[in-house]
Amino acid sequence: MMIFKKALPRRTFLRGVGAMVALPLLDAMVPAFAAVGPKPATRFGVVYFPNGAIPGQWKPKGEGAAFELSPILEPLAPYRDSLLVLSGLDNREALGIPGESGGEHPRASASFLTCVHPVIKSVGGRFDPRVGVSVDQILAKELGNHTELASLELGIESVAVVGSCDGDSCLYNSTISWHDATTPFPVENHPRAVFERLFGDSTSTSKAAQAARIREKRSLLDFAAQDMERLRMGLGPKDREKLSQYLDSMRDVERRIQKAEEQSSRELPVLDRPPGIPARFDEHMMLLFDLMALAFQCDLTRVSTFMIGREMSTKAYPEIGVPDPYHPLTHHQGDQEKIAKAARINAYHSQLFSYFVEKLQSTPDGDGSLLDHSVIVYGGGLGDGNQHFASDLPIVLLGGGNGKIKGGRHLRYPAGTPLANLHLRLMDVMGMPVEKFGDSTGNLELLSV
Repeated sequence: MMIFKKALPRRTFLRGVGAMVALPLLDAMVPAFAAVGPKPATRFGVVYFPNGAIPGQWKPKGEGAAFELSPILEPLAPYRDSLLVLSGLDNREALGIPGESGGEHPRASASFLTCVHPVIKSVGGRFDPRVGVSVDQILAKELGNHTELASLELGIESVAVVGSCDGDSCLYNSTISWHDATTPFPVENHPRAVFERLFGDSTSTSKAAQAARIREKRSLLDFAAQDMERLRMGLGPKDREKLSQYLDSMRDVERRIQKAEEQSSRELPVLDRPPGIPARFDEHMMLLFDLMALAFQCDLTRVSTFMIGREMSTKAYPEIGVPDPYHPLTHHQGDQEKIAKAARINAYHSQLFSYFVEKLQSTPDGDGSLLDHSVIVYGGGLGDGNQHFASDLPIVLLGGGNGKIKGGRHLRYPAGTPLANLHLRLMDVMGMPVEKFGDSTGNLELLSV
């Protein structure tokens, strides 16, 4: 029997005016004579929450596979088999040194992915940031050779917002990603900007065409319709269904962005919410999570970070019955009412994070799902916001890491185990082993199958 099937290139795009839409992995991209399909890429994500977590309501009861999820982590129960709770990790580089006063919050976020002590004090009246390269950017430098974007940095709170800062600069509070010791990657919180960065045609010079499309409320996919139909004709039934689901998801995200833009034009301006950002916190967060998932699905990037809020965030959450500013609640000094409210916010963040996990789990990818082929770190840089402790950090991992991580366990490490040991192991999981990172003392054990 002769087989004449030709495989589509892995990097296949739908093209049109103002559009360059990357596609997910389809069966038609597998060579006809291949015994098995290409091994799916492993994605790396970090979702960071500020101000720590209430320790008594974060840590599970029990260890190993026989553990009971805590109230804060209960929203992740459906994904228990893909979840690793890690206890006992410390970040000594977030601690103050002699001569430093304050700065606990900015050190927590700046050193979370760098495990290098950030310089807080200004020199000669000028603030010169000094920290280290973050683990996501070490990975992005290599993995970015295979994707359109090396990395994607997302966040809820705008980098334009300035407020109370602990130390000489708000800079450390505002990002967890560092290209080098002095160059931070600012987060993007505007869904339209993220969408256009992912799917706007980088080869087109016609910004007017894109602006006209937005004004006319036309979908970016409308401009690629001819290319889309030509592609469909050459696909089998399974690929057609997979492509249809992907494009429907993309249209839905674009529609929600347009709706947010329409609503924002009828509202009074809010300083920390630029036009086009959904009014509701949960809608904003889910929209950015959808964009992050799409970027992973179509392999536009394999590295992404997401900041639910900046350190010292004073955002209130009246939608869950907490109208109080968040940061002061974490300094509860034993007040049970404040503890309950702060824990409610922690659980709310976990609930919204579970939306992203479900999106990854329900998205086919090669021989499994995006969740199977991802490593997602969910956690914060303070173990106890009340005391500003950077010990026993709240950290969970989600995802199978392409078969390299076994979930369904609570792992407790000896007190003082460096957070950097986790990053060292994650780089190994991502196929980029190194001997030393930050203040690491060795690879974190028992993550793998």
